Amino acid sequence: MNLPVPANQPSHLHLLKQLQVLLQEHKSANEHLKQENESLKHQLAWFKQQLFGEKSEKRLIENPDQLALGEILKDIESLEVPETETITYERRKKHRPDDCVTDQGLRFTEGVPVELIHIPAPEMQGEDADQYEIIDHKYTHRLAQRPGSYVILKYQRDVVRHKADQTLSTAAAPSGLFDRSFADVSFIAGLLVEKYRYHLPLYRQHQRLEASGVTVSRGTLTNLEQRAGQLLQPVAHEVLNSCLESHTLALDETPSKAGLKCKGKMKKGYFWCFYGDHEEIAFIYSDSRSCDVVEPYLEEFEGVLLTDGYPGYASLCSKYPKISHAECWTHSRRYFVKSEKAEPEATKEALKQIGALYKVEDDIRRQGLEGDTLRDYRQQKAKPLVDQFFEWNREQLRRLDLVPSNPLSKALGYVHKREKELQVYLNDPTVAIDTNHLERGLRCIPMGRKNWMFCWTEEGADNVAVFQTLITSCLLAGIDPYKYLVDVLQRISLHPARDIRELIPRLWKEKFGANPLKADLDK
Repeated sequence: MNLPVPANQPSHLHLLKQLQVLLQEHKSANEHLKQENESLKHQLAWFKQQLFGEKSEKRLIENPDQLALGEILKDIESLEVPETETITYERRKKHRPDDCVTDQGLRFTEGVPVELIHIPAPEMQGEDADQYEIIDHKYTHRLAQRPGSYVILKYQRDVVRHKADQTLSTAAAPSGLFDRSFADVSFIAGLLVEKYRYHLPLYRQHQRLEASGVTVSRGTLTNLEQRAGQLLQPVAHEVLNSCLESHTLALDETPSKAGLKCKGKMKKGYFWCFYGDHEEIAFIYSDSRSCDVVEPYLEEFEGVLLTDGYPGYASLCSKYPKISHAECWTHSRRYFVKSEKAEPEATKEALKQIGALYKVEDDIRRQGLEGDTLRDYRQQKAKPLVDQFFEWNREQLRRLDLVPSNPLSKALGYVHKREKELQVYLNDPTVAIDTNHLERGLRCIPMGRKNWMFCWTEEGADNVAVFQTLITSCLLAGIDPYKYLVDVLQRISLHPARDIRELIPRLWKEKFGANPLKADLDK
């Protein structure tokens, strides 16, 4: 006998449907967790690569004749390591040398080299020189620098007396770069080159001075740097103007800390880097990464702006029809490198096709092609490869097995959104395929950041921008930054303001490079 099912009791079919819904939800949850787990694995692998892996983007070619490191060092464990002796040191109190020579806050020991520069009295050179006699000498000490050493310049000025009226006179002390400063221009130029080319912070230079027997306060070194930055700021500004006059301008930014946000915490800022057609580079500092920072500089710019994939650049270029936006192939390639473990076959194909584009660029450099010839070569060799790559990219995007969290999906989407910008270089021979030249130029900021860590004030960050603009532009132009700074620091105060453009490294090399002004130490 079949019993009737109560009205409030669910049927077997209804229970089965509920069970199917629960199974589907559980399956979807498992898929989501699996995707999230894969994403976390990729992130962990990326962080390990950043911490412990190679940073070079070059692909190593396997060589069967190359010995493995384990084979070379397989017997190293059998070597006996001699026991080392423990040495203890006793701290001793610092004491000031009793025999220090002092001049306007400059102190140095007897071990510091001193070179005597004699300044003859004008009265002893004239026709009535026999009317004068030398009765004493006056000395002025100035700190100078040679590469790798410090020297005290000791100026000997004769004190003469007129025999008839017994009046005394002496030659004037040589004028320094700054009033009432014992620092020679060679020392200031060396200070800047050591910090901004070789990334030696002022406190380490201060330690090296003390080790050489010279005592100068760190505050004095900071003050000299600030005054030099104020003096050179107009020249750095002209380098920036020269960059903005380019047809193709590369632009990028890199973070750095400057200024005290609160107790124990520094503000985060950015150095913006401009790279112009004439192989010169200019830096500015701002506390913001917004493209509003560089927009005032680009309002009058007309040409091609070459950048990475930061979205702010695209929105900025859309405001100004005169600006054509080009993007970097190297940044696109990096997205595919991140997907190598998740999709090895597809990644290998992407890197192979992008590598073919760079092979074309290598051929162009090797043949020295320029202008229309370079453009025609790219159209003939590179354009078919670019078209093939984007067709392959679209085919991959149509794959049903690719989920949005897959690193390959992100790489494909990144390239797809920038298809137009990535093809600009094919039609303009002045546009590079990537921003590698710019990244090499702004590398000085991250390298310096690892040494001097941060800028105590935002004014100090502005000075960093000034010095790196001039020193990096010197290196790009094949100029010795030390010789350039020694000349320009002496020349700028007498140079007409209307001709300040002549002092930027590129033009300085043409006009003054053959016969630069020298420091007294080098004469």
